[in-house]
Amino acid sequence: MGDLANQIQRATLSISNNIAEGFERGSTAELIQFLYFARGSAGEVRSMLCVMARMPAFDVFKSEISDLKSEFEAVSRQIRAWLEHLQNSEIKGQRHLNDVSKKQYENQQGNSEFWVKMDQFKAQQERKLIELAAERSWRKSE
Repeated sequence: MGDLANQIQRATLSISNNIAEGFERGSTAELIQFLYFARGSAGEVRSMLCVMARMPAFDVFKSEISDLKSEFEAVSRQIRAWLEHLQNSEIKGQRHLNDVSKKQYENQQGNSEFWVKMDQFKAQQERKLIELAAERSWRKSE
């Protein structure tokens, strides 16, 4: 039982350690690689919890084991969502940033903010036109 508890602790710790190591490597490709390692560790924990759920010694903990399995399924889904986001991203990671790419990124962010403001302005003007049209329609009916 002690070996199982130790293995679960090590696998659980491995999740956050792999995320940290991948992030610190400085490239999106390496972060993705380490996120897969982290996801594998979450699967390893779930596997051990499934084994525990079948062991008579843990019958009194069935509810807690079930809750933990659900938590680690959620962790795995969150890591998978992060992976999908990174795999669809053009960002190569902080290691690849230089003055030119930083400026391009800042310009893209600025452009995005500009278009959001333009959409807000457009919606505001449309509301004013609707109000004006309604007011004119009301005056004609008098």
